Amino acid sequence: MLVRRFEDVVAAANDRLLLMSDGRYELVRSDEREDVRTRRTGLSMRVVDHSTGLERDPRTLSGGETFYVSLCLALGMADVVTAEAGGMDLGTLFVDEGFGSLDPHTLDVVLAELGRLRAGGRVIGVVSHVETLKQSIADRIEVRHLADGSSTLAVRAG
Repeated sequence: MLVRRFEDVVAAANDRLLLMSDGRYELVRSDEREDVRTRRTGLSMRVVDHSTGLERDPRTLSGGETFYVSLCLALGMADVVTAEAGGMDLGTLFVDEGFGSLDPHTLDVVLAELGRLRAGGRVIGVVSHVETLKQSIADRIEVRHLADGSSTLAVRAG
């Protein structure tokens, strides 16, 4: 049962991953057991790199690639939970950092996907220090550190 749900999450993640990676990456469940910090796990996956035709260990992805693969998995999990909850939508998503590791093209693709989610009714919270990203988000809360060690909040609306 757990393996089936994992496969459902991977399939839902791939719907977005193929878009975000410009068709380069796809996730597949692997039957190989991984040794992660001496614990054996059974839910593992590989990354199909369509540019080489080879499967890769996810740990070989760059920081930016790891970020958007993780984002796709989180969104895939939300899709599966929504489907299993009879359509009850998980309306809020927070994304904490990782944007700084994206190249400009991939950042645009990720932002477009987050924009589609927002247009579909989800609330998207983004935590980032990337200036380009901050400028592309009209409604935001900015936290500024002050010289005395405290901080201040400013709400910016579109």
